[in-house]
Amino acid sequence: MRVLLVEDDTMIGPAVQDGLARRGLRVDWVRDGAAGLSAASTEPFDAVLLDIGLPRLDGLALLKALRASADPVFSQVPVLLVTARDAVTDRIAGLDAGADDYVLKPFDIDELAARLRAVSRRRDGRTSTTMTAAGMSLDTATREVRVDGQPVSLSAREFGLLELLMRRPGVAQSRAQLEDRLLGWGEEVASNALEVHIHNLRRKLGAQRVLNIRGVGYFVPR
Repeated sequence: MRVLLVEDDTMIGPAVQDGLARRGLRVDWVRDGAAGLSAASTEPFDAVLLDIGLPRLDGLALLKALRASADPVFSQVPVLLVTARDAVTDRIAGLDAGADDYVLKPFDIDELAARLRAVSRRRDGRTSTTMTAAGMSLDTATREVRVDGQPVSLSAREFGLLELLMRRPGVAQSRAQLEDRLLGWGEEVASNALEVHIHNLRRKLGAQRVLNIRGVGYFVPR
């Protein structure tokens, strides 16, 4: 799950980025509203974590601009507002402007991760933390993967890739689509990194569970 964090506080930003990364989320951090709008309207994120009080462009203005986008990939991205405990009017305005949820400062990082997973499930039309396909189950909360009922150990990157594929079983996703959501900014990765992760998944899960359509992309059967 790839998250955009828009937060100008130089203490909160790194703490949230590190805390969510330890829980298996990829987090890209920008420090002002204009940079946040540029990132959120040009790159595919699974969720946006948005502070309200931002320099250059405030969070509510960013949210409204994002919701007005003509491209549903960007206009429908789940957005969680980060607000002060006493900012009731900000929370109401944010929800009315199209926010999916909000978290109050100070917040618990485990609760934040759970709320991000919840808005992602709602976007995908799911109610459970568990996805199933091709005899496999993947739990986004416990980060457990089972094949025919037996547990399988995956690396963090392998888990993230399988999660992306299992969100849309039967639908091929291109290399570019998978890399956009799997990798954060500035990561040094080999040109064949995706193929290596695909190879490892096939070895651990079974080759028939991660398939490829040449020239189109990879998918997990239904």
